[in-house]
Amino acid sequence: MVPLARKTLVHEWRRFLPSALAVAFCGLLLLVQAALVLGIFNSAAVYIKKSGGDLWAGYPGTQSIELGRPIPHDAQIKLLMDPEVERVEPFRWIDGDWRGPADKGGVSVFISGIDTRPDAMMFADVLAPELRAQLDEPDSVIIDRADLAKLGIDVGAQAVVNGKRVRIVGVGNGLRALGGVNIVTSLATARRLEADNESGDVAYYVVKLRDPQRAEEVRKRLQPGGTRRYEIWTQRAFAHRAVTYWMFETGAGLGVIFLAAVVFLVGAVITSQTLMGAVAGSIREYATLHALGVGFSALRGVVVKQSAWVGAFGLVVGGLVTALIVWLANRRDVPVQLDALTVAVCAIAVMGIALVSGLMAVRALRHADPALLLR
Repeated sequence: MVPLARKTLVHEWRRFLPSALAVAFCGLLLLVQAALVLGIFNSAAVYIKKSGGDLWAGYPGTQSIELGRPIPHDAQIKLLMDPEVERVEPFRWIDGDWRGPADKGGVSVFISGIDTRPDAMMFADVLAPELRAQLDEPDSVIIDRADLAKLGIDVGAQAVVNGKRVRIVGVGNGLRALGGVNIVTSLATARRLEADNESGDVAYYVVKLRDPQRAEEVRKRLQPGGTRRYEIWTQRAFAHRAVTYWMFETGAGLGVIFLAAVVFLVGAVITSQTLMGAVAGSIREYATLHALGVGFSALRGVVVKQSAWVGAFGLVVGGLVTALIVWLANRRDVPVQLDALTVAVCAIAVMGIALVSGLMAVRALRHADPALLLR
C-alpha cells in the first residue's frame, strides 16, 4: 500500500497541498520559536560561553551572572595554589546607570571589567586582541554593535556611567546580554565606576586549567567546605545554571512551553481537517478499492502513510524556510540559536502532528461504502 499512498499523493497533489503547507507552517512556528527562545535565554550565559575559562568561582548559590556578589580576594590565592591551575583571572561585574544623549534618557547597563591582555580569557571568543588593547585607555568602553542605536551613540562619543564620563572606543559582536546592555571595560575602569565597593573585591574569578578534561575533578578538590565564602562551577555547569534560571525560575520558560503546546494542538486540528477534506475528495476511489476486496484496515494504512509523506514534505519546506529566517535574523543581530537536539525534537513534533492528523482523518473512511458507486 506504500506505492499506492505515494502515487495518490503525486496524482492528487492539489488536494494534499493545503495539508502539507499546514504542517510546514506548524514546523516553521515550532522551529522559529525554539530558535528565538534558545537565542534569547542563552544570552544570559554570554559571559560564560564566550570566555575561555574552565572553572568559575563566585558567590555561593549564584544562579546567574547578574546575581553575583563580591567574594574575598584570598579566593584567588587559594585557587592559584592548586598545581592543576594554570591561571586565575578576575572578572568584575557591576550594575551601571548610563546617561547618553538627552533624548534617550537613562539606561540600565551591565559593566564587565575584564583583563586587557591579548591572551585574556574573558570574552576571548568575541574580542580581538587589538580591540581589547583599546581598553587600556582610561575610562574607555566597548559595546555591542546592535546596542548602538539603543544607546543613541556612536564610536568616539562620550557618555556618563554612574556619574563618571566614559568614551566609546570600539564595538563588538556577540556581547548582547539578556535584560540589558552589556558594556565591556578594563578592570581598572570598572573599579572607578563602582562606587559602593571600598574593599575592591570582584564578583568572579575565571580559572584556566592545565588539563581541561579534569575540570570536574579539580572543581571538587577546590570546592571549599564548611561555611563557604565562595563556590566553584565548571564552565558548562555555570552556563547551564544561568540559562535554566532564566527559563524556569523567572516563569518565562513555562509560557514558552504553553505556547508550544498550543501550536501543536492548533496544527494538529488544522492539518487533520485538511487531510479529512483530501480523503473525502477521494472517497469514491476508496470505495472502489473496498469493493475490490481491500479491507478498511488497509485503507486506514494508506491514509496514515499519506499523512507521513505530507509530514515529511512539510518538514522539509518548514526547515528550509526556518534556515532562511535564522540567516536573516543573524544578519539583523536578532538573538536566534538552533542546535541538533532542538531540531530533532521539533522534527518529531511535526511528524507527530502529521500522524495524529492522519489518524483523525481516518474517520472519513467510514463513508467509503461500495454502495456509493451505485449513486
